[in-house]
Amino acid sequence: MFARALIVLLLILNLGVALWWATREEAVPATSVALPAGAEPLQLLGEAPPPPAGAAARPAETASARASVPVPVASGADGAPPPATVSSDPPAVAGSLPAASQCHAFGPFDDAQAAARAAAALRPAVLRVATREVREARGASRGWDVRLPGLSDRAAAEAMAARLTAAGFRDHYLMPADAAGRVDIALGRFGGEDAARRHRAALQAAGFEAVEAPIGDGGPVRHWVDVAAGPEADLPVLQQAAAATQRERIECDRFAAAGR
Repeated sequence: MFARALIVLLLILNLGVALWWATREEAVPATSVALPAGAEPLQLLGEAPPPPAGAAARPAETASARASVPVPVASGADGAPPPATVSSDPPAVAGSLPAASQCHAFGPFDDAQAAARAAAALRPAVLRVATREVREARGASRGWDVRLPGLSDRAAAEAMAARLTAAGFRDHYLMPADAAGRVDIALGRFGGEDAARRHRAALQAAGFEAVEAPIGDGGPVRHWVDVAAGPEADLPVLQQAAAATQRERIECDRFAAAGR
């Protein structure tokens, strides 16, 4: 009996709840109330503060501002910014000369001091400077010698010998190096000056700046200053600066590995 009454009570309660749910009114959303200027709305402890107007745009503005801030540049010891690094072509190989260089010998000088003074006067205006000495024949000549004088070292002389062979001049010989390491290439000995000059002219026509000299012993030593200059160099002016009586064209290969 009691159980039956309890079941009936529960049914009545469920029916009442369902009836209330079906007939309840929708909640009216709270309307915003205009507040006087300077007044702030009430806020519960658990509520987060409403975002201010325009807050959504702040991250982008912050990123933009961060990107526009100049990056400080490291300064040198005196407070000035370091010099900018400028890219450039790779440097030329040590000892190389421009393709348009012109090479000449100035002289002759009676002693090494005069040649050294001439070299010092020419050095600021040219690319390379080197001095060399040549012993002249004494008395009657025993013939004439044709050669390529004063190549910078044996490697340069061997490269020149290969060029001579390729050009058809097979009669040549590499002389021992002098005290400065320079090597001459002997190109033949001739009984008379005319034959030596003809052979030298044939070599020069093929692009080799050979020289001829009489063969003899014990003659005086003459000094020459060899220079490699740029294509714009004024050779008469250089000759005057060196106080030289003669100027001869020479092979630029002798400067291939020589320093200034």
